[in-house]
Amino acid sequence: MEKISVAVRFRPSTTEPNPSDRQWRLDDNRISLHRPLGTPITASSAPSFSFDLVFDHYAANASVHELLTRPIILAAVDGFNGTAFAYGQTSSGKTYTMNGSDSDPGIIQLAVRDVFGTIQMVTDREFLIRVSYMEIYNEEINDLLVLGNQKLPIHESLERGVYVAGLREEIVNNTDQVLELIKLGETNRHFGETNMNARSSRSHTIFRMVIESSIKNAISSGDVSSEDAIRVSVLNLVDLAGSERIAKTGAGGVRLKEGKHINKSLMVLGNVINKLSEGKQRSHIPYRDSKLTRILQPALGGNAKTSIICTVAPEEIHVEETKGTLQFASRAKRITNCAQVNEILTDAALLKRQKLEIEDLRKKLQGSHSEVLEQVILKQRNDMLKSEMERDKLAMQLEEERKAREALEHHIKEQQKRMDNLNDLSLSSDQTLNLCQERVGSGEISQEVFNANNETQLDGFKTPNFKSMPSNFVMKRATYSGAIESSPIPDSFDSTADEDMWLRLNKGCTTDLDTLHMTPFGNNQSFLSRDESLGHTSEEMSIKETSSQETECSLHKQELEASKEQCAKLENECNLLREKNASLGQALSMSKENVELLTAQKEELLKNLNIEKQKMKDLKDEIRQFSLAFTQRESLLTSLYSKSKAMMENLKSYRGPIPEILDY
Repeated sequence: MEKISVAVRFRPSTTEPNPSDRQWRLDDNRISLHRPLGTPITASSAPSFSFDLVFDHYAANASVHELLTRPIILAAVDGFNGTAFAYGQTSSGKTYTMNGSDSDPGIIQLAVRDVFGTIQMVTDREFLIRVSYMEIYNEEINDLLVLGNQKLPIHESLERGVYVAGLREEIVNNTDQVLELIKLGETNRHFGETNMNARSSRSHTIFRMVIESSIKNAISSGDVSSEDAIRVSVLNLVDLAGSERIAKTGAGGVRLKEGKHINKSLMVLGNVINKLSEGKQRSHIPYRDSKLTRILQPALGGNAKTSIICTVAPEEIHVEETKGTLQFASRAKRITNCAQVNEILTDAALLKRQKLEIEDLRKKLQGSHSEVLEQVILKQRNDMLKSEMERDKLAMQLEEERKAREALEHHIKEQQKRMDNLNDLSLSSDQTLNLCQERVGSGEISQEVFNANNETQLDGFKTPNFKSMPSNFVMKRATYSGAIESSPIPDSFDSTADEDMWLRLNKGCTTDLDTLHMTPFGNNQSFLSRDESLGHTSEEMSIKETSSQETECSLHKQELEASKEQCAKLENECNLLREKNASLGQALSMSKENVELLTAQKEELLKNLNIEKQKMKDLKDEIRQFSLAFTQRESLLTSLYSKSKAMMENLKSYRGPIPEILDY
């Protein structure tokens, strides 16, 4: 636990000293207001103030940095969060203290040099530094490193704490890169001219450095417990805009609007300081009433080392503003923070740290007979072993679930491939059948040939029949179309058939000639000619069928090639559709992010609107009460006036002696 370090700095006077003016006197670290003759003013009207450090107008920025902010910079390199900001009225020297000039660099430039100088001297750690630069202008957060990156929202998470979403962070390696980024940010910052300052800051600026570090070689250094630990610290250097009175600055139009927002945010900062200085931790702290206090929430009442430099003007005309600044500094001096090293530890680092703690306890217990402590150590070791076993068990379960999921995905892919193949086969068969039907309709193929080919094609997709042929088979058509075998025809026929002729007809077989009925010669000859004509016809039909089948096969090949080309086209179209789907998915995710941002902005606007409505309601109540009191007062005055008028008329009408007033 440590208090916020507060210092006060007086800038040089811009006017000649007047003997009749009240003057501020500096006695070491005490400040008091004195009359022209040197006598102090009573404490009720101008109390004296004491601070950690007080700088007169002869002090340079280097001395202020060395005594006030340099310890915070060194702590930030070691892993502590740090914040330094300047507070004061307009034209009191805040921007000069933070940014300085070419001959006298400010605290920001000196802090950057100290950071890189300290890092070069640390040999056992490696560092990664990121910087960002933002401003709060009219209660809107703008990125000074990127033009157009404006109206950024504030978010909060367990890992990062309070942060500005969408703020650009640049990784830097040396001082020159950081100084170039600061120059770029200063060109984008809002400045304006008022009666009190030719170049007045019209916004609050926050220069932030995120410092990450880890041990280079944990084994050689011996720090095994911090092997996997990473230190992450945030350094905020803040230049506040000055509080101002409209009558003194002569602001109007845009400058008047800027001044209202500046005064509002500084008023909220003062309220937060008042609440924190009271020490009531359970009371509500209005951090969310202003974006400045929301961003500086960890620095004002949390895990950070904080220093405040309050700049004041010594002139007589600014005495009241100086009193307000000194009172603000006195309240801030009572705030207490609890800063600690920010480390991100993995599970392995935590287990190693526990092992080291157990070994340290065992070494301390050597030579003693404390059984209770031995049991505590044994219990811690058992708990550690149980946690390791549970972690290994969970890892094995996760690995089994991953393998099962991969097997299931592979099975699903195989099933999908089979379904695609079946769909392709059915599609090609349907296309072929439709094409053949079209050709039959056009007359290119006969209906009988189409039916035969269709049955053949369909049989190719059927399950083969391996059943044996039934025993009661009667007849089967021959697969060949040769000439019909017959007995040789004799040279001549008579009306009588002798034995020699029958033998010749029947190839030497004998029979009973009495039972033979001869067929007329003309009928036999016609039978033979008919058989020959049937043989020729069957041969011609078989040739025609063969030629038609060859033609159909060629047609099927052409159709198959056409279907393959069509499948290739469909695959290309499918790939294009997949690419379009991916692009649409990306656009959808971006639109979701935009919707979330718009929702957050809408919620914030609704909250501000509710606050304004509440203020308007309170104002209306006050106006109503005031009007009621005014009406009552008016009626009272009217009655008094009527009574006094009546009394005057009575006195005028009364002509008797006036009674004397007796003195007692």
